[in-house]
Amino acid sequence: MQRELCYDAFAILHSGTTKTPVFVAERLTRASIEVANEKRTNKFFADARLPRGERAELSDYKGSGYARGHMAPAGDMPNATAMAQSFSLANMVPQNPSQNSGAWSKIEQDTRRYALRARGNVFVITGPVFGPKSLTVGASRVRVPTHLFKLVYDESTGKAWVHWQPNSEDARVSRPISYADLTQRIGMELLPRVELR
Repeated sequence: MQRELCYDAFAILHSGTTKTPVFVAERLTRASIEVANEKRTNKFFADARLPRGERAELSDYKGSGYARGHMAPAGDMPNATAMAQSFSLANMVPQNPSQNSGAWSKIEQDTRRYALRARGNVFVITGPVFGPKSLTVGASRVRVPTHLFKLVYDESTGKAWVHWQPNSEDARVSRPISYADLTQRIGMELLPRVELR
């Protein structure tokens, strides 16, 4: 079961099977990043818009050894409401804590820096990838991704690139892969009506 959830600054396609996003979409601009200096609320919550059997609960992450990893980052949020909404567990995946605070955090910061320099809209689509042997955490059986991706598309230049990372302690920021590579790896067209240059 998949459900669409809209928030002030991002939208989620959520899976009731994995209890995580399928992907999360954001539109970043120079203006939105310039005002994104809200204090982190760190008030995680189970999203009441999702039926109990389709969502992650706070207890699922407790003692799991995994961080509650934002797909739409708190650092992207342009106002207090959006910041609070970004802590919905519908926007989270079980993420290796070292990756979350290390390589993944650098990718998020680099994406914001890029949006500050871009001439217009930068669309960012972030999501988890589950291997055949992916683990689960908690009573709700929240699936743990084997990889994460962050697709960045600059509307003004028509260029797109993808950060692809293993969800592991030793993950490093490496060269981005192409949009075509991502499509092949995840079996999904995330920019179906866009002509890339």
